[in-house]
Amino acid sequence: MIPRYSRPEMTDIWSPETRFRIWFEIEAHACDAQAALGVIPREDAATIWKAKDATFDVARIEEIEAVTRHDVIAFLTHLAEIIGDDASRFVHQGMTSSDVLDTCFNIQLVRAADILLADLDGLLAALEKRAHEHKDTVCIGRSHGIHAEPVTMGLKFARFHAEMARNRTRLANAREEVATGAISGAVGTFANIDPRVEEHVCERLGLRPEPISTQVIPRDRHAMFFSTLAVIASSVENVATEIRHLQRTEVLEAEEFFSKGQKGSSAMPHKRNPVLSENLTGLARLVRSMAIPALEDVALWHERDISHSSVERNIGPDATVTLDFALARLTGVIEKLVVYPEAMAGNMNRLSGLIHSQRVLLALTQAGVSREDAYSLVQRNAMKVWEQGADFMTELKADADVRAALSEDEIEANFDLGYHTKHVDTIFARVFGT
Repeated sequence: MIPRYSRPEMTDIWSPETRFRIWFEIEAHACDAQAALGVIPREDAATIWKAKDATFDVARIEEIEAVTRHDVIAFLTHLAEIIGDDASRFVHQGMTSSDVLDTCFNIQLVRAADILLADLDGLLAALEKRAHEHKDTVCIGRSHGIHAEPVTMGLKFARFHAEMARNRTRLANAREEVATGAISGAVGTFANIDPRVEEHVCERLGLRPEPISTQVIPRDRHAMFFSTLAVIASSVENVATEIRHLQRTEVLEAEEFFSKGQKGSSAMPHKRNPVLSENLTGLARLVRSMAIPALEDVALWHERDISHSSVERNIGPDATVTLDFALARLTGVIEKLVVYPEAMAGNMNRLSGLIHSQRVLLALTQAGVSREDAYSLVQRNAMKVWEQGADFMTELKADADVRAALSEDEIEANFDLGYHTKHVDTIFARVFGT
């Protein structure tokens, strides 16, 4: 997590100040529940809440931790300095450190998910707008990087929209999955704390009680969350890769917006590079790399160990901050992407009509030619275009075997671009519901 690839709203979630504030709220809500149950005096629970307006001294907590070698104890010691010994003796009654750490971590993940969901909404809006703008902008479709048959630029945007919509559903589910809290004490048995304390804390903090925790919240939930972030990152790369290919000089059907004063190369003044899309490809690799440690965190020893702790201190901030930045950047790229319909038309004509080969093949079979023979007839004329630069329609018309099945008018009828786009509206209705 570095400032270059960070946005303030997301980084704030992971700041020490935010973390200690959440820890305090967990402890204070637990004290309220304990007071309601008669475990601690109500006046002491009220005294503890007086610290809600306090500024927790991060440097002081770190100073204490340097001695205690325990972050939660360091925080509780500093809290006692604020509220006094009389009330502070009731803080953390029956609780264990993981009650605070895990519940806080899940709150942070939920907040991060809310930002990422908003990011996806912005990206979806941009993709939908560009899809409708270029619904009828015909371009060549490619398989294996080779010209196939015509599509439209709008269909490309629509395809990415559908993918990101699936990702939004996945993330909403992952948010729900991770929105649990645990205040169950050592090894999760509630031996020293009433389950009603957990229920109260979770209700106040927008979580659900974990049905069964050990001393930690089960990490399969977190594996699901970070795996979902990895899938979203892969989809970001999917879009970025398409843009990078379309911006190649030999293709140049679209390119990233190149602002006034922007420089593409320190050596070559003519360069206009897809730097943002390349950056997104790299950021996607980072987010994906964090899914594996999250999956490996699922298997902890017995009721608890801390092998997951160092992992999560890194991947929690890094994965969410990086993906937040990537989604915002991709949205900007889509909004400003420059599209060149003339270049698309020119590229479609580079193979002199070969993109209509399947239509001719089907027309021959409809005329009574076997599929195997029809394929051979079309392919032998297509190879003349590849190897000799011939014109496909001209070669078909000059082929006696083709002409035995199809008239010149019937051959020409198979070279209509509109044939390939006749169901675009149907596809759009499936994607956008309009």
